[in-house]
Amino acid sequence: MPVEPPVASPRSLADAYALLAADRYRPVAGGTDLLVQITGELGEPPDRVLDIWHLDELRGIRVESNALVIGALTTYAELRRSPLIAEFLPAFADAAATIGAAQIQNRGTIGGNVVNASPAGDMLPLLLACDAQLVAGRGDGERWIPAREFWPSYRQTALQPDELLLKISVPLATGRQLRYRKVGTRRAQAISKVVMALAWRADDEPAGPWRDVHVALGSVAATPVRAPATEAVLEGVQPDEATADRAASALAGELNPIDDVRSSAEYRRAVAARVLHRLIRDEGAW
Repeated sequence: MPVEPPVASPRSLADAYALLAADRYRPVAGGTDLLVQITGELGEPPDRVLDIWHLDELRGIRVESNALVIGALTTYAELRRSPLIAEFLPAFADAAATIGAAQIQNRGTIGGNVVNASPAGDMLPLLLACDAQLVAGRGDGERWIPAREFWPSYRQTALQPDELLLKISVPLATGRQLRYRKVGTRRAQAISKVVMALAWRADDEPAGPWRDVHVALGSVAATPVRAPATEAVLEGVQPDEATADRAASALAGELNPIDDVRSSAEYRRAVAARVLHRLIRDEGAW
């Protein structure tokens, strides 16, 4: 039978920092991944658990300095019903709605999705596409880590053992648009086979030339990735049929997807290209 690790439950951020500095703990919020890990089905179970659920400093969604700041303990359910998310980042609510059932959405957190570092993490491509900053903290201060640097390898993050993820800062660029699409075995409660976030700016008119294009994907590599060659095809052009064809072809050529139990590399390559084509078609309204 699996043995449950000892749990510490700090009631302040300072207490959490002190515990992390003194010993090696696995920080846990909603615990939706830990419950699987304790069984030994997903890597080695942790020796000690740091329950951070009660740290109110890690909660809340607010606008600060032209950025939307999301506390690490924000649940998927909170993302879905937040007026600020609906106003500024509705694609985040779309993504949160695809993650698990109501029980998972009420307990699972965006911070947990980030630090779990699964290549299939549904929120991670959104953070890449938005140039988000991940804010880490420990007893001697905070540091800001760009999303593009946060996942250096498979299931690894840039966090140090004595650091906690505190919040996520998403810049609110003028004219920025963001779209999200997930493909899984079924429409709900499925781990993604391909997940994509597409971001751009069209300052002149909705169907005008796209600028600052970001294409980010999950479930196709050991980490979430950007697609720079595809982005270059979309930069400075209008979302018409010819553009969609070129971009889809570029993405199929650029990707070198993983093969695993959920899907083949060839399926992922073909589906990713089709998803991108569909997103462009939806925006071009043709």
